[in-house]
Amino acid sequence: MIDPDYSWPPLGQAWEQLPEATRTGMVAAGAAAWEQVFHGRATYNKQWRLARPPVFTADAFRELNGVCDRIAQLILEACRRRAGTAGELRRLLDVPQGETKLLDEDEPLHEGLLAAYRPDVLFSGGVPCIVEYNIDSSLGGGFDADTVIQRYGQLYADRGLLDDAHPAPSLLDQRFVAIRETLDLPDGARVALLMDFDADYPGLDDPETFVRILSPLADRARHFGIDLVIGPVSAATLDDRRRLVVDGAPVDALFRLFVPNRVTPSAGLDAVAGALAAGTLPMFVSAAAWLLGNKVNFAWLWADLDQLAEADRTLVRRYVPHTVVLTADQLDRALAEQHDLVAKPAGGSAGHGVLIGRELSPVAWEDGVRAAIEAGGNILQRYHHADRVPMDFVQIETGETVTAEVPYSLAPYLFGRTGSGALARVGYPGCDEVLNLARGVLLTGILLTP
Repeated sequence: MIDPDYSWPPLGQAWEQLPEATRTGMVAAGAAAWEQVFHGRATYNKQWRLARPPVFTADAFRELNGVCDRIAQLILEACRRRAGTAGELRRLLDVPQGETKLLDEDEPLHEGLLAAYRPDVLFSGGVPCIVEYNIDSSLGGGFDADTVIQRYGQLYADRGLLDDAHPAPSLLDQRFVAIRETLDLPDGARVALLMDFDADYPGLDDPETFVRILSPLADRARHFGIDLVIGPVSAATLDDRRRLVVDGAPVDALFRLFVPNRVTPSAGLDAVAGALAAGTLPMFVSAAAWLLGNKVNFAWLWADLDQLAEADRTLVRRYVPHTVVLTADQLDRALAEQHDLVAKPAGGSAGHGVLIGRELSPVAWEDGVRAAIEAGGNILQRYHHADRVPMDFVQIETGETVTAEVPYSLAPYLFGRTGSGALARVGYPGCDEVLNLARGVLLTGILLTP
């Protein structure tokens, strides 16, 4: 049950309320073992590593998961008020035909599309603000978040430091549970985890090493009755029964970990499309889910306020920044309120093409907004400043431990509409306000206090 009047604790309070000896011990342990904790993890940052993860109360994290789950349902409902099928929704969103690979245009918009989602949440003025919503199976950062927080957990357990805090539940475990339940797979099902090794992500330039790094996933999947096979989507083929073949044998299902609108065309992708068309390949999740993450859906939430129950109107107003589609009739407002607005591509990600009004000159802002209007497919959203909170870091070159107030965002993962862990994107000393991997943010999971 969501509490509409929930009083969110200050962002750093859970950490500050740990015993001083615990805090000192955690920072010292993390500073000494940062290479072990972050070995093989994705980052472009060459100067800093975290000395500890963020800490939340279990109560606040549970409330956040409840809010995020309800907002996801409201997004689906907003889409279904306008469209009955994936093709109808694609056309309404003005997404070019063929851009979303593997999309079945006739697929109804159904509850099963909410099998996997991860909102991106800033804390602004002490209150969570869901700035965008990723609804799809291709949710990045999960392996890094889970691996890092489990390593921290083991590090702290070895030193007797887990009496007052513990790692959040494993998001990877909950995802395996959701895969089996969503696809109704038998015990021992052979499931292919396919990735696009031509995508822009740290480590993908060395596929063999990357697959080896992911091998613990296959080991863990066996605990959930899944025989997981990891490989590049480009290498998949079809057999004479139009079943998908990966690593020399047919698979019972596909766990799609590539983004459907950016995947590199290949014969392997054609093979996946062929198996889907033949009905021989259950997939986690349908490519139609990707359309639910389009940021125009936030504008629809605000446009539909008068059609929502009072409790849902309260949720949208409190947790979703005001959003409209950026069209010519919004130009005057965009220019007048530059300091308080952000323009974003509706189907973009990783901060590409984002214009933050307060960071640009009036001329640059006007030029950028006019270009976005001309191009189409952009939204105009109320700017929310990310709260800063003290975090502890290790300077790689010197080994020095530094405390600095930095912004960070939190991305809870919900699989099968069940909360699990979260990805924290943590800024670093001297960073700017844009928190994404390309800008050098540091990735970790979170600790929870009772």
